[in-house]
Amino acid sequence: MRSFDTDSSVEVIDERGRRAHRGASAHTQRLARRFYAVRPGVWSFVGNGLSNQNFIEGPDGIIVIDTGESVEEMNAALAELRRHTDAPLAAVLYTHFHYVGGTQAVLKQAGAPIPILGHERIPANLARVTSEIGPAYAAGLTHQFGLRLPEDGPDGLVNEGLGLFFRAPDHAPYTPGFVPPTVGLRGGERLQVAGLTVEVTHAPSDADDSVTFWFPELSVCVQNLVWPTLFNVFAIRGEAYRDPQVLLQGLDHLIGLKPEYMLGAHGPPLSGRDAIALRTTRYRDSIQFLWDQTVRGMNRGLTADQMAHAIRLPAVFEEDYLTSEYYGVAEHHVRQIAAGVRGWFDGDTARLFPLEPAERATRLVAALGGAAEVRKQTAEAQAAGDLRWALELASWLAARPDAETVDRVLLAGILRDVAARTTAMNIRNWCLTRARDLDGSTDLSRLREHRLRAHQLAAMSPREALHILRVMLDPDRAAGIDHHIGFQFPDAPAAGLHVRNGVSVATDGAGAESTISISWEDLRRVLAGTVTFGGLLEGRAAVIRGAAATVLEVLASFDAPGLRKPPGDGSRPSGR
Repeated sequence: MRSFDTDSSVEVIDERGRRAHRGASAHTQRLARRFYAVRPGVWSFVGNGLSNQNFIEGPDGIIVIDTGESVEEMNAALAELRRHTDAPLAAVLYTHFHYVGGTQAVLKQAGAPIPILGHERIPANLARVTSEIGPAYAAGLTHQFGLRLPEDGPDGLVNEGLGLFFRAPDHAPYTPGFVPPTVGLRGGERLQVAGLTVEVTHAPSDADDSVTFWFPELSVCVQNLVWPTLFNVFAIRGEAYRDPQVLLQGLDHLIGLKPEYMLGAHGPPLSGRDAIALRTTRYRDSIQFLWDQTVRGMNRGLTADQMAHAIRLPAVFEEDYLTSEYYGVAEHHVRQIAAGVRGWFDGDTARLFPLEPAERATRLVAALGGAAEVRKQTAEAQAAGDLRWALELASWLAARPDAETVDRVLLAGILRDVAARTTAMNIRNWCLTRARDLDGSTDLSRLREHRLRAHQLAAMSPREALHILRVMLDPDRAAGIDHHIGFQFPDAPAAGLHVRNGVSVATDGAGAESTISISWEDLRRVLAGTVTFGGLLEGRAAVIRGAAATVLEVLASFDAPGLRKPPGDGSRPSGR
């Protein structure tokens, strides 16, 4: 297996003008929208979004497993379900926190409260990816899933590797409908749900809250371990380390269940005890191979770069799409395992104290004869199919402070070539998104700003919201400040913010040097950037202790637009 091919013979242009690797294009058929009748009373809806919606009918009604990305997505799944059964909806199960956005649609159709079961960490994981790391997470999702790619043309989205779409276009406007679990799971439970026995096993995979559901009476398991592609140890969007050693435990448990039917969070359902055992064993072995050989390479003194090029999955894994590179690529997984096992430094002296990237790029381009010469060498490498070298050369050109439009366009073209010659949709989507950002086809500047959203803030307490500001503090603007601001709200508990030593600490407001009187509703508007705090001081808010100029200066240390100091106010805060 290779991350991408070196020549254009693997490329196809489909009926919608989308340029892609023929293997990536063919994978679309496996992910096509289809409502599978797996066995009597068990259905799996594939192709409705990035994830599947699975349904199991028990004596007391339908168990809904995962609810997709939106109310609209789940409504579409329920409409399909109703073509097969009119049994009442009895419960919702979550395999993990990624696909829980359409639950309100289930509750509405149920017409009455029903139990919602999921791992106890689901709410915390959702909060994590929408708060402090929200902008980086959103940018990663946009690149990995091609959320800003067109539907048609050379850069058009082909599929997502795990599913046909991240969100199906016909489901817009994508209303969020998450409902937290009413029953928090840890794993190890044996429950009665809708009249069926359900055994729950904690099985971390791409999320630490993943669980496997086993229905022994039906010989059916529902899981988030076996995907319709090689498992992503590394997600190009950026995620916490997914330890293969932990993943293997969950896969061995699956094999030990000996299911007759296996439904997944992604991909077509599998049937047949022997076939499932064979394919799941091969799947788990592909992951063990990557971990074992990476550790073996580390023990032999190889660097991450050396191992990424040396370690290749054996040909046996190309026999099944479950272990083929339709999502991520093995060489990236090797790098992630190496970093996860022992950290970022791999013994390569060039990584010990590297130059600042822009300076390094400038020096390298100069050493190779200047920008014109490097552009010439880059074009020659691209024409020869030497895309790795072309990509590196073009990256140096584009990283220089004095980079020109021609450099960014050159890099964009090479990224498009890589995108067209890889089977891995993570790579294709990432390359095309970055290419469109470079050449101006798509404006992604919004992704590089941290903006708090009103609906997110509404679900938080004031102290929780102020806590997020710590990652929005500009240390240069906060230099020398040591000041504690308290907030008094008529509609929420008091809170505070202490800026000191280049950090921001959320408090309960006790002992604050300055105090602001403001409604929690108005502060949410400030943090969301729809109004400015300075503007509210003219009537709806007041500094009731301390100096307003000091408060404004402290708040101006943050990147939030609503906290910026009014123009022309040159005051400095006290406590310096």
